[in-house]
Amino acid sequence: MKLKITGSKPLCGLVKVGGAKNAALKIMAASLLANGPCILMGIPQIADVNTMAGVLRGLGAKVDFRPDDSVIIDPGGVNKLEPSEELVIRMRASIQVMGPLLARFGYVKTRQPGGCNIGPRPIDLHLKGFSALGAEIKEDYGYVSATARQLKGAEILLDIPSVGATENIMTAACLAEGTTILRNAAREPEIIDEQNFLNRLGANIKGAGTDTIKIEGVKELGVTEYTVIPDRIEAATFMTAIAVAGGEARIENIIVEHQQALIAKLRETGLEIIEGDNSVIVKRPWKSRLQATNIRTLPYPGFPTDVQPQFVAAMSLAEGTSEIIEGVFPLRFKYTEELAKMGAKVTVDGKTAVITGVPALCGTKLEAPDLRGGAALILAALAAEGVTELGGIEHIDRGYEDLPGKLSLLGASIERVNSEKRQAG
Repeated sequence: MKLKITGSKPLCGLVKVGGAKNAALKIMAASLLANGPCILMGIPQIADVNTMAGVLRGLGAKVDFRPDDSVIIDPGGVNKLEPSEELVIRMRASIQVMGPLLARFGYVKTRQPGGCNIGPRPIDLHLKGFSALGAEIKEDYGYVSATARQLKGAEILLDIPSVGATENIMTAACLAEGTTILRNAAREPEIIDEQNFLNRLGANIKGAGTDTIKIEGVKELGVTEYTVIPDRIEAATFMTAIAVAGGEARIENIIVEHQQALIAKLRETGLEIIEGDNSVIVKRPWKSRLQATNIRTLPYPGFPTDVQPQFVAAMSLAEGTSEIIEGVFPLRFKYTEELAKMGAKVTVDGKTAVITGVPALCGTKLEAPDLRGGAALILAALAAEGVTELGGIEHIDRGYEDLPGKLSLLGASIERVNSEKRQAG
C-alpha cells in the first residue's frame, strides 16, 4: 500500500486532533497497576495502540475496544510477566510495562525494545531507577529482567531528562514503600497526563511538569475512567502543513500552551496564527513564501524533536537559508535523502542540517523511513508540483490516526493505492 498525493493545492477547512499517541500508550501500560477494569477515552486508532493492546493481552489482561474510541483494560487476569518478544521489538513504548509489572508482581523480563531507527535510545536510565528502588537487575544477550520482593522509595537523579525513564520509574514507585524523589525528570505534557491518571487510580504523585517529581508509595491502586490529552504532535503536523502548502485552517481539540515553541517559530517564518481556547487558526496566502529561520530541538518546553522533520519540509520551500540542529535524536535526518529527490537542497553534517529554500518541489516516488520523517514527506508532497507516490506508510499509520483522511478534509488530494495493482495495470 502506498499514498498517491497530487500537490500544489492549498489547504482550507477544519480538522480535529485526536488523542495523544505518547500519552495513550503509556497510560495503557500503567493500567496494569489497577485492581480492576479502567475505561480510557480518546484513545487514537493507530497501529501502535493495537500493538500495545497485543502486549497487554499477551500478559493476560483483557483489552476491549469500543465504538466510541474508548478502551476497557482489565489487568485482573495477568499471569505472565514476560511481554511478547515480537511486539517489544516492534515498538519501543512496550518497555513501559516494566515499571507496573515490577511494582505489582515483583518481577519482569523483557527483550530490549525496538521502534523507529532515529538514534540510540538505551534503557539504562530505566534500569538505574529500578535498581535505586531496590530491584535486582540482570542483563543477558538482549534481554533484561528486574526482581524485587518489595520496592522501596529512594532519591533518584536522572543523568538526562529521559521521558521514558521518568514514566517507567514513576509507575514503579507508585507501590514502593516510602517516598521517591525523582530529580531532573522530563517535563513533557504526557508525563503530567500519566500522573493525573495514576492519581485518579489512587496514587500520590506531585510535581509532574517540573524537574522534580515526588511519589508517596501506596499499598494498592483502584480503577478509574480517564480521557487522554490531545496529541500535540498531530496538532503541530497540521499547523506545519498549512505552512508548507498554504491556505487557512482551523485546528480544534488542541492545548495551545503545548504549542508555544512551534507557534513562535512559525510566526518567525511569516505565518499568521490566531490562538483560541482550545483551537488555532493558521493562515498562509497560497502564493506567498515563508521566510527561513533556525531551530534547535530540545526536550519540552523546547522545540519538539518530533516536529523537526515537518519543519524542515517547510523550510525547504522558504526564502533564504535555515539551520536546523537536532538536539535529541542524532539519526533523525534520514528522511532528508528522500526530500532531496523532490528537489530540496539539504546538507546534513552530524546533528546539523542546512536548508537552502527552493521555489518549488517536484513530485516523485519516495519511501518513508520512519514515523515523523514520513509525515514530513507527506507535507512536502502536498506542496510539490505533480504526483508523489509514498511507500513505507506503515510507519505513518503507527502514530497518526488516518492522517491522509484528515488532510483530505482540508482539501488535499491524497489517497491510499495498492501499489501491486497499479503496477499490474
